Amino acid sequence: MTDAQPLRTGVPERTPARLPRTDSIAYGGDYNPEQWGKDVWDADYAAFDAARITTVTLGVFSWSLTQPAEETFDFTVLDEIVQRAADEGRQVCLATGTGALSPWIAHAYPEVTRVDFEGRKHRYGQRHNACWSSPAFRRLAAGIAGRIAERYADHPAVIAWHIGNEYGGDGGACYCDLCAAEFRVWLRARYGTLDALNEAWNATFWSHRFTDWDEIEPPSALTEHWKGRGYTAFQGITLDYYRFSTDNAIRQFCEEKAAIRAHSDLPVTTNFMGFFQPLDYHRWAPHLDFASWDNYPPRSDEPWRTALTHDLMRGLKDGAPFWLMEQTPTVTASRDVNPVRRPGIVRLWSWQAVAHGADSVLFFQMRASRGACEMTHGAVLDHSGRLDTRAFREVAGLGAELSRVGDVLLGARTPARTALLVDWDSWWAVEMADGPNRLVRYLPTLLEWGRAFWDAGAQVDVVPVTADLSGYDVVAAPLLHMVKGDLASRLGEVAGRGGTVLTGYLSGRVDEDDRRFLADVPGPLAGLAGVRVAETDAAEPAVANPVAFAGAGAPTVDGRMVFEILVPEGAEVMARYGADFYAGEPAVTRNVVPGADGGPEGHVWYLGTELAQAGLAHVVRTALGRHDLLGPYADVPGLELATRVTTAGDRVDLVLHHGTEPVTVPAHAEGVDLLTDARWTRGEPITLGPAEVVVLRR
Repeated sequence: MTDAQPLRTGVPERTPARLPRTDSIAYGGDYNPEQWGKDVWDADYAAFDAARITTVTLGVFSWSLTQPAEETFDFTVLDEIVQRAADEGRQVCLATGTGALSPWIAHAYPEVTRVDFEGRKHRYGQRHNACWSSPAFRRLAAGIAGRIAERYADHPAVIAWHIGNEYGGDGGACYCDLCAAEFRVWLRARYGTLDALNEAWNATFWSHRFTDWDEIEPPSALTEHWKGRGYTAFQGITLDYYRFSTDNAIRQFCEEKAAIRAHSDLPVTTNFMGFFQPLDYHRWAPHLDFASWDNYPPRSDEPWRTALTHDLMRGLKDGAPFWLMEQTPTVTASRDVNPVRRPGIVRLWSWQAVAHGADSVLFFQMRASRGACEMTHGAVLDHSGRLDTRAFREVAGLGAELSRVGDVLLGARTPARTALLVDWDSWWAVEMADGPNRLVRYLPTLLEWGRAFWDAGAQVDVVPVTADLSGYDVVAAPLLHMVKGDLASRLGEVAGRGGTVLTGYLSGRVDEDDRRFLADVPGPLAGLAGVRVAETDAAEPAVANPVAFAGAGAPTVDGRMVFEILVPEGAEVMARYGADFYAGEPAVTRNVVPGADGGPEGHVWYLGTELAQAGLAHVVRTALGRHDLLGPYADVPGLELATRVTTAGDRVDLVLHHGTEPVTVPAHAEGVDLLTDARWTRGEPITLGPAEVVVLRR
């Protein structure tokens, strides 16, 4: 195996994407023929032919087959599976198999199983059960990854490598003694000295000043946390443990990747889980050759959530396409209630993925598992193997459409001029802050802001706070609790060249160590926003304070959760509170920033409370309208338009109807629907039924 890698801190330089080489949108999914007799394989591939399946992900949980004992390797079954896929003309995304431990590993090396947040040492079981600090796990995982890469590196069917599976699926972190020791190593690298660490953590509070590195314990229910993961006495140490846990997972991933690289230069990925709080995907992104993720939305009536998550994945590699690695063709199996996907929804959501940057549409799973916890999870083929099920008919129909479109959208980019900033540090920090309102949640807030942009038809990039903002006219930064580095000045540059910046409550509160700025709130953002926060009130979610916007026809909406009483210092008041002792005080402001070198003026909005969606929509649409960025169907609920620019320079608009009733709208442009050859003429009435999709080549 390759040498163990050092535990790094911080975010490395961004790296360009390298995607698998395919002739069309990769179509297929996670296939586990090792669970079935070979007679079933024949039926499977006949079905795959009918559905125009091009790609299978193999070996995701194969470790116990390929290495049944420490010194024993057996690739007999995997050889047959990979070769059969090749013989059938399929391309293969080949996994290292390290998504779950083999029982013998935990028996031989008890250190490999995790200690959880409550301090319980786990025994063997389930799948997300390995400690990333364990030398045995790291050595064995890199070892099997290297063996598989060596064996299949030159196999013509293999186009990509898949490491692990859904890292951190049960919360990610381990709290064992090995992790405690590695955490101390990480802290030494980050801070250098205990004096610097004590200063960063404000350790003189509650007599926490450390005098020896070995005195530091991981923050858990047994140490700094007094109610749960979000309730900590020392935010600094908990924040750093989040960062360490991400870097620890990345190190283990990189050790497998290095083992692969010794034999193969094919692109490497691991499948992410969207907006997953425990692990910072922005820290991880530079180590990926291409991003991929599993789409299992918790609700079926929030298309903006899925759209924004696709945008997040695209933003991990600077706008390059990503792979949709998993989705269900029918039902999930991990929730208490698992509704079936309604007719047309799998097709609609698959095209939505392509619309937002996916170069693949892959399912979990190709055939339903016969036993264990995912035997009721949906599949392209159910346990009967029938081809006349609704699920299979829909999958086959989608396969025909993707085949028809061919390579047109491969490598296409999204021409977004609006950015939504996401920051895991702010996410962690704001949700473990002891005030003013613990019920404020980062992701729901982000999604509500994102929904306002989605409803307005804006093309949005979801990017880290370190991203280059020079190409955006509108930049939104909700709950920017932590302001790091030169971010405030870069936001100022957006406004200085005539752009619009939107931020708001609980922003600009803490520095990168989660210490309060010794300045008026919103700290480094105050001058840019032209406002300071005099006081901050908070209330239960049921309590609302009316917020009235100025101007004829402007809305009055509810504000909830947090109520910052704003004092304009150059900004103009756009809305005021209507109740409580601060009735009449500013709730929303807009600062006009003079343009640089005589250029157009910029605007900076500050929202002092959690506005109802109608209020967010008013602000967002005002900002977008200023830059002519409102979509052509902004006033048609549920009608989405996403634009891709192909490698040939053509514009392709994907129009997706998420509503439940037909709508008739004027065509926004001339073009040809690549799915039906129907021609659109600008302005002519077009009727779209529920779940209908148009791929309009302009």
